Amino acid sequence: MKRRDFVNWVGLGWIASSLPVAIAACSPQKTTSQDWQSVGNVAELDKNGQLLAENSPVGAVLVVGTSKAANLVAVNPTCTHKGCTVAWKPQAQKFVCPCHGAEYGIDGKVQKDPATKPLTNYAVKIEGSSVLVKQV
Repeated sequence: MKRRDFVNWVGLGWIASSLPVAIAACSPQKTTSQDWQSVGNVAELDKNGQLLAENSPVGAVLVVGTSKAANLVAVNPTCTHKGCTVAWKPQAQKFVCPCHGAEYGIDGKVQKDPATKPLTNYAVKIEGSSVLVKQV
C-alpha cells in the first residue's frame, strides 16, 4: 500500500468516526421542562409566606403559602400586561401589579385590567427541605 493511499484511508476513517458526534451536536436537545426544579428552601417559604425565585431553571417563580398549607400556589410573577413583577397580597388573596394596577386571582386568572392574559402556573411540591416546581 502506498503512503498516499494509507493517509486517505486514515482520513476517511477519521471523518466516518466523527460523523455521529456531528449529527448529535446538530440534533435538537431534549427539554427538561417536565422535570421538577428546586426554587428555594422551606425555611424561607415558611418565614415569609412566599418565595420569589427570579432566576430559576424554569424562569421567574413566585410560590405562595407555607410548608404546612394544603395547597401551595406557584406562578410566574411577570405581569402579562407590561412585564412588571406582581406582588402577592395575602389579605386580599390576589396578585397585584405595582406598575399599572392589574390584578390576578390566586389561580393566576385576570381579575382587573389592563392585563388580559393570565399568569403562568406551575405545579409545586415540597421534598425534604426543598421547594420544587415544574411547568404544567
